[in-house]
Amino acid sequence: MKSSKMNLQRIAILILIFLCQNAKGQYNTMWIPDTLSGTQFNLTLQDTFAQIVNTGQQTITSGINGKFWGPTLFVNKGDVIHMNVTNKLNDSTTLHWHGMHLPAVMDGGPHQVIPPNTTWQPYWTVKNEAATYWYHPHLHEMTEEQITKGLGGLLIVRDAIEGALALPRKYGIDDIPLVLTDRDFNSSNQMPIVPYGDSMLTNMTLRAQYNVPAQVVRFRILNAAIERSYNLGFSDGRSFSIITSDGGLLNAPVSVTKYVLHAGERIEILVNCTGQNGTSVDLKAYNSLLGGFIAGGENFANGPFGNFLGHKDFNILHLNITGPTSNAISTIPATLTTNTLLNIADANITRKLTISDSSGVPGILGPNAFILNHKLFNIHFNEYQVPLGNTEIWEITSSSVFGHPFHIHDVEFNIISVNGLAPAAAQAGWKDVVFIPGKTGATNSVVKFIAKFDDFADDLHPFMYHCHISLHEDEGMMGQFVVTNPSDINDIDKIDFPISIYPNPAKDKLFVRFENPSQSAYYINITDVLGRKKLMLPVPDLQNGIDISNLSKGVYTISIIENSSKKTITKSFVTY
Repeated sequence: MKSSKMNLQRIAILILIFLCQNAKGQYNTMWIPDTLSGTQFNLTLQDTFAQIVNTGQQTITSGINGKFWGPTLFVNKGDVIHMNVTNKLNDSTTLHWHGMHLPAVMDGGPHQVIPPNTTWQPYWTVKNEAATYWYHPHLHEMTEEQITKGLGGLLIVRDAIEGALALPRKYGIDDIPLVLTDRDFNSSNQMPIVPYGDSMLTNMTLRAQYNVPAQVVRFRILNAAIERSYNLGFSDGRSFSIITSDGGLLNAPVSVTKYVLHAGERIEILVNCTGQNGTSVDLKAYNSLLGGFIAGGENFANGPFGNFLGHKDFNILHLNITGPTSNAISTIPATLTTNTLLNIADANITRKLTISDSSGVPGILGPNAFILNHKLFNIHFNEYQVPLGNTEIWEITSSSVFGHPFHIHDVEFNIISVNGLAPAAAQAGWKDVVFIPGKTGATNSVVKFIAKFDDFADDLHPFMYHCHISLHEDEGMMGQFVVTNPSDINDIDKIDFPISIYPNPAKDKLFVRFENPSQSAYYINITDVLGRKKLMLPVPDLQNGIDISNLSKGVYTISIIENSSKKTITKSFVTY
C-alpha cells in the first residue's frame, strides 16, 4: 500500500513538471559553456549548486570552474598542452580526456586518482585530428554519480585541414555545442543517481531554446547521458549533413534525416537554415523508433529503469531562426578530407572479446548487469599486453540481448563490420565508440574494428576499454590493457639512482637532479605530513623546477619513480 502511494505521488510530480515545462512559450534560453584556449588550462572541480529547475530549491551539483559542467577547451593539433586539475570536491575523482591519443599516465582513467585538495598536472602533445572530444570523471564505481552531478566538458581540436574548409566557426553563434543528457528531479529539485532521467537537458538547460542565424549552422553534438541513446532528427523532417565522427572529419558530408547517437559518441552536423528567417524548428529525439534493447527504447513504467521519456519522442532543442550574420556560410562543402584508413591486411592479430549477461557470475550483480570476457573488472589485472607498433583487429561477440556502446582508450579506430555489414557512411571514419547491437534471437552479434597502437608504451599504467553506459561501467563492464615495448628491457638490478633536491628549505621552486643523466622521473608525488597528496606530476619536466608556490609552510615528502627501473625513492623537504 505504501509503495502504491509513493508511485502515485511520483506520477503526480511528473505530470506537474511536464505540464509546467510544456506550457506554451515556456522555453529557457540554452546556456553555452564558456571557452578556454591556449596551451595552459586551469580546471578546478568543486561541489556547488545551480538553479536548474526554474522554481523552487537549487540543485546540489558539481562543476568544473563553475556550477555545472565545465568550459569548452580549444586546442591545436601539434601543440603541447598542460592541464592543472585541482580537486576541490569532497571525494576523490579522476579526469579522463575522452578520445585523446596520449600516454596512459596522462589518460585520467581509474588509475590516476586525484584525492581532495590535490592538483594533478598531466600534459601531452595533441596528435588528434580536428573534431569534438570531451573530458569527464572516470573514478571506478563512482563514474555514474560524478557525471550525474555535472562534471564534464568539451575539448575541441583544430587543425590545418579543417581550418582550410569553409565551415561555421563562430562559437555560440553558428558553431554551437550541444551536450545531450537527461536527469531525474525529485520534489526538492535534487537529482537521484539513476540511469534514466524524466527530463531532457541540453547544455544543462531544461526545455531549451536557442536563436540561430538563417545560414549554414554547425552543431557539435555529444551524447553525455548516463545511458540513453538519442535518435536525432528535426521536426520538419529536413535533412542534415554529418561532417565528423568521434575522431575527425569524414571524407565528405553524409546527408541523413535521422541518426542514433549512443552514450559517449560525438558528431558534428551542418544544418542549412538559409532563407528561413522568422521560422522555427525543433531538434528532437525520435526514440519511439528505437528497439526495446537499445538504451532509451525501453518502456519501463516503474522500477529502477522507469522514466517518463522511455520509448517516446521528445524535444531536445527549440530553434528560432533569425537573420543571417555578416560573412555567412550558405553552402555545405562537397568534400572534406581524404582519410587514410587502416589496412586489414596489416593486422598482426585478431583479439576476440565477448559481451554477455551476468547470469551465474558470483558477486552482487543483478540480472540487468553485463560483463566483458566473462569476468568482472579487476583493477589489478591486465587482460592484454599489446606490443608497441601492433595493428590489431578487435572482434567483439555479444550474446547479450541489450546493445552496448563500446569505448577504448588510447586509439581511434576504423569499424570493419557490424554483423557482417560494412559500416554506414557516417561511421566509416575515425571512431572511439562503437555500438555493439544485442543478439537477434539465438544469433550473437559480432562487431569488428581495427586500430594501430603506434606509441605510448608503458607497462605500469594501463589503458581501459569498457561499455560507455556509466552504470554498466561502474558495475564492472570494463577491462584494461598495457602497451609494451619488447625492446625496452629494464635493468632489474638498477635500484639506486642518486638524486639531489634543492633548495631545501624551498619557497617557490623545488629542483630535482639525477646524478646519472640517463635517468629521469616517470612520476613524482608530493605529500604533506599527514600523508595527503598535494601534487601529482606524471613524467615531469624538471629543467625549470617544480612549482611549489601553492604549498603552505611545512614539511613534505617527495616520492620519485625513476623511469627505466620504475623504482621509487623518497626524500623530505621543507617549505617556508
